[in-house]
Amino acid sequence: MRLVLTRPQDDSERTGAALRAHGHDVLIAPLIKVEPVAFAVNSKWGAVVVTSANAAAAVATHPARAQLIALPVYAVGRRSADAARTAGFSNVTSAGGDLDDLVRLIGEHRPDTRAPMLYLAGEDRAGDLIGDLAVHGIAAELAVVYRAVTAPFPPDLIAALKKGEVDGALHFSKRSAENFLDGAKKAGVTAQALAVHHYCLSAQIAEPLTKAQAGKITAARRPDEASLIALLKDTQP
Repeated sequence: MRLVLTRPQDDSERTGAALRAHGHDVLIAPLIKVEPVAFAVNSKWGAVVVTSANAAAAVATHPARAQLIALPVYAVGRRSADAARTAGFSNVTSAGGDLDDLVRLIGEHRPDTRAPMLYLAGEDRAGDLIGDLAVHGIAAELAVVYRAVTAPFPPDLIAALKKGEVDGALHFSKRSAENFLDGAKKAGVTAQALAVHHYCLSAQIAEPLTKAQAGKITAARRPDEASLIALLKDTQP
């Protein structure tokens, strides 16, 4: 199949390589650009928690990197855990891939409760991790370390949709799906964009596409890339 990836460039390149290894043709059309956000580190923390690889990567160039990487870090899944190790963290514990798994993991490990956890996150977030941790008696404070900026549809994506040369689009976040719909409208290709098969990391991510009445929508069984790629094999013509 010819598949569209609208993730940030680096993420799309990595996912694209995996898709090509499965025999797919990939059109990379990033609709999101990740920008770092400066954040202050002026308190004592018991541990760090990250729910995205972008958040972990933000530590790599931060002035307080040495202080941060000395702490244990809890990551939502394999990708964010790998990014944390790349940033320099050595004590990395990974959950199964979603927020519920992460909260359960932290609750079981009970990191130093004398100091709050530092939650490094993006400007746009799903769920209420800090509230969920508070239920378990674990304090956490938020630091926004990156933002996602929307980009328009590139000409090659517009042309491919108009020619009917796109079989499917992969969506890894709700914002990604919303950007796809907004970009298609501005480019005048809404009908063509809704006609392709939309593969979503979760049912929640699929909500904007369902509301827009996209023709074919399928959600992965687990919110991870491997499950989404497996989904393609199950549904391709």
